[in-house]
Formats: sequence, structure tokens, C-alpha cells
Amino acid sequence: MQIDRRAACAAFAEDLRPYDTADPKVKLKIDHTYRVAALCERIAKSLAMPAGEVDLAWLCGLLHDVGRFEQLRLYGTFDDAKSMDHAAAGVQVLFGHGAIRRYLKDRDEDRLLETAVAWHSAYRLPDGLDRRSLMFCNILRDADKIDILRVNVETPLEEIYNVSTEALRTSPVTPAVAQAFYAHHTVLRSLKRHPADHVVGHASLVYELVFPESRRIVAQQGWLWKLLDFPTDNPETAALFAAMRQHMEGWLAEHTAG
Repeated sequence: MQIDRRAACAAFAEDLRPYDTADPKVKLKIDHTYRVAALCERIAKSLAMPAGEVDLAWLCGLLHDVGRFEQLRLYGTFDDAKSMDHAAAGVQVLFGHGAIRRYLKDRDEDRLLETAVAWHSAYRLPDGLDRRSLMFCNILRDADKIDILRVNVETPLEEIYNVSTEALRTSPVTPAVAQAFYAHHTVLRSLKRHPADHVVGHASLVYELVFPESRRIVAQQGWLWKLLDFPTDNPETAALFAAMRQHMEGWLAEHTAG
């Protein structure tokens, strides 16, 4: 199967027509989408995948956040817990409403693409995925996690989390969230109680990156360290972030060796 990237990008632009692309939150997700697609391509190439499979990984990245735009229009937030499951919304737009046919005419990879979009933001992938689907899901999930670090540095956290600067700068970190960080796994949404918890949660995504190239990218880009240099007026939070950064530096050095 051949993927026409120009046609796919045109389809994405068409899907954006109902939304205000000058809105900073809309632009944030557009830019994120293209970066994730490029990261999917880079990770796939690092795995020596054939050109057609690299294109398919790129397309997974282009499609993954289609549901974000309707989520923002309906609820004014990107917080799934306060609105709707954006991955499920993307599946509905693409496969329920048939928008996928604007991206590619061939139906052969519909099941794989639907699986990748549906599970890209889940806490865990389901059991029973075939090896190929698992590979593409993990490529997309890694790419998405990598760029989330960047988004959380380049975009004011007040805008992302819909909180005040005061709330951010005085925020504590929930003990269960810190515990999850030191246990080296992602933080469940249900554990997050305070604004700073989201920052810890996003940093902890690094622990679950699957591919060596993904960890190398994180180490090279440096967004993780900027994220962990969290500006706070809360002394306990400042001390905790300093300790978490030191811990993560050691862990990432160990897991990117060679």
C-alpha cells in the first residue's frame, strides 16, 4: 500500500476547516500533530522498517489527535477527565463518520490505524494485540509522549491545565503521584489532585518509552529537563522537583547507554 503524504496533509487541513486555527489551543494541537508524525517516522526508520511501513507510522501520527479539535470545541479543554475521551472521538471522526477515506483510499490498514488511534493515550495497551499492531501502537505512543514534554515547556501551563499562575506556583505534589514517579511508571489520571501533579505525570512518561531511539531523542532534545525545572514558590515542591530531576538524570543515562 502506498500513502500519498500530500493528500493526507490536505485531508487533515480539510478536517481543520470548522475550527479557528488562529486559536492558540487549536494551533498547539496542529503543531503537535505534525511533530508527532515526524517522530513516528524517525522511530520507524531507527527500526529499519520498509519505506511503506515508515509511511504508515507517519500516518498514525498525523491521525492520532483528530478528536482533540472537537473536544476543544465542545468542552473548551483538553482534559479527558473533564470532557470526553479524545482518542475515542478521533476513532468516531475517522472510522465512524468515514473521514479516513479522505486520507487514503485503500482499506487494508484500517484496522491497524483504528487500533493505533484508539489506544494511543491509554494507560496500558490491551492484551492480545498482534505483533505488528503492537509495534505501530508503541511507535505512536512513544512519539506522542516525547512531544508532550515539548508542549508542556513551550506552552504556558496555565493555558494547558486551565489554572491560574498562583495555583501553579503554590501547588503541592500529591504523595501518590510522587510515589508513581519513583516507581518508574506513568501516573494514573485518578491520582492527580493538584496542578503540579500534571507536570510530574508528564515527566514520568519517559519511563515507559519502548524504543531506544525514543529515549535518545528525549535526552537530545532537553525538554524533559526544562519541564523538571518547574518554577514554584512552594519549598516542598521545589525540593521534590530537584530530587526528581536528579533521579531521572541517572535513570535516563543508564537507559540510553550505548
